[in-house]
Amino acid sequence: MPNKHNIENVAKIAAELEGVSAMWVIDYRGLTVKEVEALRRSIREADAKMGVYKNTLMRLALENAELPELGDILSGPSAFVFATGDPVASAKAIKDFAKKNENLVIKGGMMDGVAYGAAEVEAIAALPSREELIAKLLGTISNPMVKMVRVCNGPMEYFARAVSAIADQKSAA
Repeated sequence: MPNKHNIENVAKIAAELEGVSAMWVIDYRGLTVKEVEALRRSIREADAKMGVYKNTLMRLALENAELPELGDILSGPSAFVFATGDPVASAKAIKDFAKKNENLVIKGGMMDGVAYGAAEVEAIAALPSREELIAKLLGTISNPMVKMVRVCNGPMEYFARAVSAIADQKSAA
């Protein structure tokens, strides 16, 4: 029979899962308290938060929320990063921290109801941010219009330069 504390924790995890765009699972063994604080800070800057829960309680919360089973990802000590904003930004924050500190291991996670392994999470972290993608899209859309304006203005500019050159020649003479 489950105890009251575990039932409350499962409900707390379910509440955390409710408003997230992604959840990443990391292994934090070997990190000092200072390093964990720095990790939490960088995760907060990416509009996410980190929590440490028992794997069995996370399995129950995922099952209750009808989210995918994470299987072997939920083994050993795990910390869970709940991304409420851009999932790429939080994955990037974890990956950047893992580059600086080899003790942090990305185990996997889930996004949009799909479970991902460590390699997929690292690939997601390598994607450009939402803002960068929007900027690239707008640049791609506006580029043909800018070229068309230049083509249309070309003859007028050429004519204006020719008239200016003729005026300069006449004033010099």
